[in-house]
Amino acid sequence: MSKLRKNYGWLKTRPNSAKTLVERAKREVPGFAEHIGKFEEQITIKSYSESTVFSYSRSIAQISLYFKKSPLNLDADEINSYLFSLKSDKDLSDTYFKHAVYGLRFFYRVYDLEDRAIRLPNLKNNRKLPVVFSQEELRRLFKAPQRLKQRIVLCLTYSAGLRVSEVCKLKISDIDFDRKQIHVRESKNNKSRYVVLSEYISKGLTQYIKGSKPKVYLFNGREKGTPLGHSAVQQTFRLAMQKAEIQKAACVHTLRHSFATHLLEQGVDIVSIKEQLGHAHIQTTMMYLHVAKVEKSLVHSPFDKLYGQDAEA
Repeated sequence: MSKLRKNYGWLKTRPNSAKTLVERAKREVPGFAEHIGKFEEQITIKSYSESTVFSYSRSIAQISLYFKKSPLNLDADEINSYLFSLKSDKDLSDTYFKHAVYGLRFFYRVYDLEDRAIRLPNLKNNRKLPVVFSQEELRRLFKAPQRLKQRIVLCLTYSAGLRVSEVCKLKISDIDFDRKQIHVRESKNNKSRYVVLSEYISKGLTQYIKGSKPKVYLFNGREKGTPLGHSAVQQTFRLAMQKAEIQKAACVHTLRHSFATHLLEQGVDIVSIKEQLGHAHIQTTMMYLHVAKVEKSLVHSPFDKLYGQDAEA
């Protein structure tokens, strides 16, 4: 078992523990509190999303605890050794490696150490094709939870193509039942957008709100007045997957992938799907072209349509 997995493997199962990790580094690593303060200040000023600040801070805390010293005091061999440990640990996802590289790169640029930032390994954009649920699997998944709140959370995530963070932060005032729209506020890259509200989900939400009587946030967390936690949604999803007996390597984000893929298969244009998902670049949305089962039309000359049976006389 690697030193990294032994000491910090528990981070994978408890997303909220990252805050605890940063606090621990402040206590145990000399100079860390000052350095992380400046780091978080700069990354926030540059309008990075809350989740990015969260992930990068966790990565900086993790490497600082690993060596018991600030990244400013690490040499190239130590950094390479650490990154090798991340990459070699099969129990850690590629996301941990990516956040470590990006976090360190930003950290060194905060301190004008551009030469150290550049020497960090370049990340290859080997984007894997997303896992997508079939419609039958979705019906089984949405039927699995016993509580209405849990069913609504999963159904709403798929029906509007939302990220986990977006679902958790929704407020009652963000739901426009008349116009059948959902206002997603300051999501990734601090961008807001409107997404579609399903007619069926609208009825389910009305029933849920009437029964649960939420005050501010659409889905309450454990403490009154707080939003639902990411881990609660993930746990609901995992239990639903087990009960529905779905064997795919899926996560909550698979619902968002399925939303986009199914829209594409049902004839919605790629630009409209991009706007619904809130993607910054069309290239990100185009990956769904590789998984969607869209019937291909035979190549023909558009000239033939000028004088075909459907042409105007």
